[in-house]
Amino acid sequence: MQKVHIHPTFQAQKEAILTCIQNFESQGEYVTKGERNVIKSFPLGENTINVKSFRVPKAFNSFVYRYFRLSKARRSFEYAEKLLMRAIKTPFPVAYVENYRGLGLKESYYVSLHIDYDFDFRALIHDPLFENRTVILEQFAEFCFQLHENNINFLDHSPGNTLIVKRNNTKYDFYLIDLNRMKFESMNLVQRMENLKRLWLSKQMIHIISKRYAELVNKELYEVQDLLLKYSQAFKRKINRKKYLKKKYLKRR
Repeated sequence: MQKVHIHPTFQAQKEAILTCIQNFESQGEYVTKGERNVIKSFPLGENTINVKSFRVPKAFNSFVYRYFRLSKARRSFEYAEKLLMRAIKTPFPVAYVENYRGLGLKESYYVSLHIDYDFDFRALIHDPLFENRTVILEQFAEFCFQLHENNINFLDHSPGNTLIVKRNNTKYDFYLIDLNRMKFESMNLVQRMENLKRLWLSKQMIHIISKRYAELVNKELYEVQDLLLKYSQAFKRKINRKKYLKKKYLKRR
């Protein structure tokens, strides 16, 4: 059984979209090729679409996704709609498709419009001399504040999941991707700063973001900065610890 949901704007192109999915393995250009998920781009009329193929879940999760929990593809689509309703930018949601066999979910796909972005947030981490870096980080703080004020807890708020488009020399737009893990809830300052811990921020970046965020939330700089520094450093220690233990384990083999 196959479940197909197409956004009303793209209903007329339903067959073309389904053809892209049917030919996913043999056609399309790779955007990302990960161990778990694969994204390919396809032409669709005057547009380009990105089709994300999610890894087929194991037996238990396959059963859960059929009867008890929304699939990652459906969540991605519905969360994108919710973001756009709140004036948060994300690639426009075109469709999602779910394939079911037996008692479980098998293949699933999320389709969105491709956007031509200039760089992602990782570029600001790797290059301390990145052009307009301070301006971009201040505007990113404003973007995060807008997320939080709209009760959006983006659980995968990591460097690769924010795409940045340069509108002019002083203005940048931020687009969220990889949307399937998200909560819509009110957050206090502690929860807001914890939400930014995955961004792998340097102390300088933390200071710039905290300063602008503190102005917006009407708090003292130290209140925001101390929290963001605390959660960022704790997250880095956790990840580095995992890497160390994995490396140590591999050496023993």
